[in-house]
Amino acid sequence: MIRINNIKMNIEHTEEDLKQKCLNILKRETAESFQIVKRSVDARDKRDVFYVYSVELKVADEERIRETKEVVKVEAERFVFPRSQKSFEKKPIVVGAGPAGLFSALTLVRSGVPCTLIEQGKPVEERVKDVASFFESGKLNPLSNIQFGEGGAGTFSDGKLTTGIKDERVRAVFETFVEFGAPREILYSGKPHIGTDRLRSMIKRMRAYLIQNGCEVRFDSKLTDLLIEESWLKGIVVNHTETIETDHLILAMGHSARDTYNMLYQKGIALEQKNFSIGVRIEHEQSMIQHNQYGSFAELLEPTDYKLVSHLENGRSVYTFCVCPGGYVVGASSEEEMVCTNGMSEYKRDGKNINGAILVGINREDFHSDHPLAGIYLQQKLERDAFIVGGGNYYAPCQRVADFIQNQKTTEFGSITPSYKPGVTPANFHEILPPFITESLKEAILEFDRKIKGFAAEDAILTGVESRSSSPVRIVRGEDMRGSIEGFYPIGEGAGYAGGIVSSAVDGMKCALALIH
Repeated sequence: MIRINNIKMNIEHTEEDLKQKCLNILKRETAESFQIVKRSVDARDKRDVFYVYSVELKVADEERIRETKEVVKVEAERFVFPRSQKSFEKKPIVVGAGPAGLFSALTLVRSGVPCTLIEQGKPVEERVKDVASFFESGKLNPLSNIQFGEGGAGTFSDGKLTTGIKDERVRAVFETFVEFGAPREILYSGKPHIGTDRLRSMIKRMRAYLIQNGCEVRFDSKLTDLLIEESWLKGIVVNHTETIETDHLILAMGHSARDTYNMLYQKGIALEQKNFSIGVRIEHEQSMIQHNQYGSFAELLEPTDYKLVSHLENGRSVYTFCVCPGGYVVGASSEEEMVCTNGMSEYKRDGKNINGAILVGINREDFHSDHPLAGIYLQQKLERDAFIVGGGNYYAPCQRVADFIQNQKTTEFGSITPSYKPGVTPANFHEILPPFITESLKEAILEFDRKIKGFAAEDAILTGVESRSSSPVRIVRGEDMRGSIEGFYPIGEGAGYAGGIVSSAVDGMKCALALIH
């Protein structure tokens, strides 16, 4: 294969134009294969915005092509699921049907190991109805919501697939998503995403494949206890009554399964505090961000996002996270009488607003406690306060940026309409969040406005609290991925070892591979 890097193409090119340019570079007339491996937008000069590609081709007489900085020869590599080197008397159990759990189960069955996948929530098609009901009526189902259910929290998000990890299995994760219905462009897009609408259908196909290939999938099955004898796992208890024997448990719980953390603590499983972040969601009109990023090319390009970070003099870091172009702010509560937010976009990202979390780093010193669950207690306090200020009906506190800067309660909204469902209540976040968070947010928003003019616009709105970006707890494990008892493997975001869909999926694959060797 020949890879050509740094191919610049104008915004309105066709794929045929790109292919022809590559053939011209190689001085060839035809190619046996042609594949885009990376595409990004270069918008550093708003007067000249263009695409940049990396492309792989297979052409005749490749050995005669001279390698340069931009033209290199590569070996086509593909991850292959190995056959298990072990047999299992009792089926391994995977708890949690988010990305980590799904890819653990998928890796096991593709390696010839039957397993059981249990999930406390509902199948995605039923979960969608529960989430819609919550948005419309404010009636929360604590076991079926944006946090819990098939697909995990990422199912009701933007389906963002960006990741900073370097691992050979990342490509396998992307190819698996495409196999089950994700758009093929995720294989090469510089900022790949699937969208909540396509994620739902993709998850259903993954479930069907697992069942067809030896995985028992069980919903409405909550892990409520571990059976341990002399530091060895002997089984689990589901829904407080059913015992299932197993020697191998892969725990892929989500970062919001707070009662599960408490059960683990009571069972003496090694847990430790972990830094995390708390903040709010900010909403602008998508058109403002689009024109700021792309200038006169704004209408020709797909909806864009932003990524901002500020290191403040007070020692805090503030950053944007999970930005959802053309998306919506949504209620992500999973416990009664608590309010927290998240962002969600469909594949087309064609909503009027763009939203993103602005988060302040929380250190373990901020917990004022050595208890391993102290970070959860802090989250719960702020979410309860938000519930009360919001009106006690799962409406979220919401504030204009101008009012937030001036530390005054919002009474009415301006040009930007809040998208949050179930609804919002005008409020003042200075009455909800600790001063070190509000002061850090204020300083960072003003700094971000110097990078994106209009970021601190008076009518931009803040909705919160945003408290579930990552887990405040880490379940201790070793290099072999085992937890503090034999047969116990904590993985993914809930265990504190991943952040996002892709890294969670990779962690699930790594664990399953460790199990079968």
